[in-house]
Amino acid sequence: MSEQSAGKAESPPVEGTPSQPIEVSESPFGLTGSDEDDEGTERTPPSRTRMIVLGSLLAIGLAGAAVLGYAAWQISSQKDATLIAPPRVAGLAVDESENGLQSAEYLTTALSAEVDLQKTVGAVYTDTGTADQNVLFFGGTALIWTPESDLDAAFELVSDDQSAVTGLHEVDAGELGGTMKCGSTTADGSDMTVCGWADHGSLALAMFPNRPEADSAALLREIRTAAQTRN
Repeated sequence: MSEQSAGKAESPPVEGTPSQPIEVSESPFGLTGSDEDDEGTERTPPSRTRMIVLGSLLAIGLAGAAVLGYAAWQISSQKDATLIAPPRVAGLAVDESENGLQSAEYLTTALSAEVDLQKTVGAVYTDTGTADQNVLFFGGTALIWTPESDLDAAFELVSDDQSAVTGLHEVDAGELGGTMKCGSTTADGSDMTVCGWADHGSLALAMFPNRPEADSAALLREIRTAAQTRN
């Protein structure tokens, strides 16, 4: 028997072919490419500074909306006001003499020239207990967009008629709200307290000869409660 019949001869190894087995990595691998290929498409998370700025802008926007809402509510709740001069209030009675009526008319006319009001009211009140503590009260109603500015303008009226109103400052406006201020001036050589209030529907001033500020402010709040109503 020939050597060829004894079995097939082994093929010689191909040059350049490694003789070692192919090793497969133990870690999983993807078929669509490595993770390194996707690094360029990853989104960078927003910085902390940017988040703080966006949060601050949102807070400011919400605060602004709240302020506007509160201002709109104030205007809506205060704008429809009615003001009268009650015949009697807090131990005071309207002076119905010709001198009293003329003084009230003069004050309301002067106030209308200084502040744009639709309706005005005024009265001189006599104190039934003290002869030298009369009260001059005058005011009016309208839709008032800037109550504090208009109130300051009304105090200028008193400054023009008498001496300058000094020490003007805010005081408690009471349950009806708005702005209320008091100061002092001089008339006929005597000190006189001047107080006034303003809201989005009304404005009024009162002059209190020979009364301290605390008593005058409290008295004006009583007058206001009796004089002002809202529809």
